Amino acid sequence: MSRSLRRGAVAAIVLAAVLPLSACAAGNQAETLQIKPDNAATSVGQNLRLNNVLLVTAKGASSDEAGPVNLTVNIANTGSAPEVLQSVSVEGAGNATFTDAKGAEVSEITIPAGGSVLIGGEGQPAVHLSSAKLPLGGYADTDFTFKTAGKVGLPVGVVPAEGLYASFGPKAPEESAKPSASASASATATGSPSATASGSPSATASATATGSATATASASAH
Repeated sequence: MSRSLRRGAVAAIVLAAVLPLSACAAGNQAETLQIKPDNAATSVGQNLRLNNVLLVTAKGASSDEAGPVNLTVNIANTGSAPEVLQSVSVEGAGNATFTDAKGAEVSEITIPAGGSVLIGGEGQPAVHLSSAKLPLGGYADTDFTFKTAGKVGLPVGVVPAEGLYASFGPKAPEESAKPSASASASATATGSPSATASGSPSATASATATGSATATASASAH
């Protein structure tokens, strides 16, 4: 085989190998973009990575009114020592409050060495703003402060608690009101028997006294 033919054959083999790989790369990228939203992410120092950062408003919330907001983020720690998230603040809304996986308020959230923590969602630690006016579909500058790695800020997308994010949003106001209504009903039920019980003995005693007096008077007359 001549050198020119040999070179042509080698070029054809290389081209045939490259084209499928390029097609796969483009296809995978396209599928990834369709399945996963392009949420904010950033690194802090050498060991911390913040992935899929989002601010989730209540379902049906409006950009024109302030309301409760939850933050969701997956924080990965590749270091050999634990890291501590000390605060989260959102522009125009101030500092958020933290709760642990059981719903108890805490002052910080620990990310274990060689592990990760998902913040937001059922049964997970939470970062919550009681009232914030944020642009739905837009971004809000958010700052994270860590004990060792320091502070990092990034623009975070704002979405309503719908679809994929339905379980990440703040609880609806009516859910908080339910215990109060039950307590009120309990108090009413407790009051009814009391009134009935106190009234019955009095009526009985009165009737008995009246009957006795009448019988006595009648006997004396005879």
